[in-house]
Amino acid sequence: MAAQYVEHVEMSGHIVDSLLLPKVLDAILARGGRYQILEFRLGERQDDPSYARLEIRADQPEQLETILAEIHQHGAEPIHKEDCRLECADMDGAFPDGFYCTTNFRTQVRMQGEWIDVEDQEMDCGIVVDREGGAARCVPMASVRKGDWVVVGRRGVRVFPPESESRRRDLFEFMASPISSERPKSASIREIAQMMKRTKEGKEKILAVLGPAVVHTGGAELVAWMIREGYIDVLFAGNALATHDMEQAFYGTSLGVSLDRGLPTAEGHEHHLRTINTIRRLGGIRQAVALGKLRSGIMYECVIRDIPFVLAGSIRDDGPLPEVITDTLRAQDAMREHIPGVGFCLMIATTLHSVAVGNLLPAWVKVACVDINPATVTKLMDRGTTQTVGIVSDAEPFLRLLVAELKGEREAGQGHAERFPSGRSSCPAHS
Repeated sequence: MAAQYVEHVEMSGHIVDSLLLPKVLDAILARGGRYQILEFRLGERQDDPSYARLEIRADQPEQLETILAEIHQHGAEPIHKEDCRLECADMDGAFPDGFYCTTNFRTQVRMQGEWIDVEDQEMDCGIVVDREGGAARCVPMASVRKGDWVVVGRRGVRVFPPESESRRRDLFEFMASPISSERPKSASIREIAQMMKRTKEGKEKILAVLGPAVVHTGGAELVAWMIREGYIDVLFAGNALATHDMEQAFYGTSLGVSLDRGLPTAEGHEHHLRTINTIRRLGGIRQAVALGKLRSGIMYECVIRDIPFVLAGSIRDDGPLPEVITDTLRAQDAMREHIPGVGFCLMIATTLHSVAVGNLLPAWVKVACVDINPATVTKLMDRGTTQTVGIVSDAEPFLRLLVAELKGEREAGQGHAERFPSGRSSCPAHS
């Protein structure tokens, strides 16, 4: 029987060289649909946009809806424009059935015939609309309130995949793909350093997401230098990073191992607990700095230079430190407060925090993820943070080369090793 259900869609931008058009055609066929290209205009010059108009056919309405939902995220929009459809939330903490589920790509909704940008762009949220003010924003499910007007369905919603907005011009477009330990790290690190400099010059914020291996491997002073020089504007971490950073300041150890000699110290296994206890008795990290008890390290530099930090807790935390937010929803909201204005995010040696923060970032924020385990970067990209450049490396060697590039020292090992002695290889955190 001939297909009965038909929809016409259109696409524009760099839909050929970015492979958006082939992705759409593959998605239609993979879901049992059929297509016909009714119109196609190829841009004549490299920067010219292309245009395609497609007819899509399916045997069942549900099949057609599935196809349209899949290709929508690649920028395929229905020809016939309508305003977005709204439904009123009937309870706190849940969207109406059929709500539009957001991506991390730039998104617009159509209201009274005009397209408006959706604010606070974030994946896996809904869109709440202020009908009187003509504004729309992404809202996580737990934050929706009864009476909010929520966008339902895809009509009147359009997305702009990054490839349709800009050409692939630098490493962050070309190399955000399969991860390999054999990738030339020096070129990648050089590009990351340049991106950080451009972000700083553009008055945007640089966000660092750090795991405890930064301290275990001897990279804390390198991060402290980056904070002092203005290359980190916001820090997201967990209980372990802050604990072992201050353990190093108090005892010269991380997880009880001397960072100078690389050997376990007597009763060193107690050092992280004694560090937490000291900070709790003093009333917190800022109080420890104010009283002169904490005088070096990452957290010290954050406090004295007024760099905001969010420490999100986990079920395994010892203590935890007073500043650690143990309510995960509150931790998410605290992170969201610092996302606006971020232009670049550097993630080092922390799988869970990297994936969590990646879920909060809009697609136009460039991300560099560094981990000794390639699976960390793969997980991050598989969960939607496709703007990520991945580098397979332990924390300290990467930081050493990055700082050298930021300083303009191409020979990273010369005139630098004396100031930043090497640490040991990473190991799991115990707090």
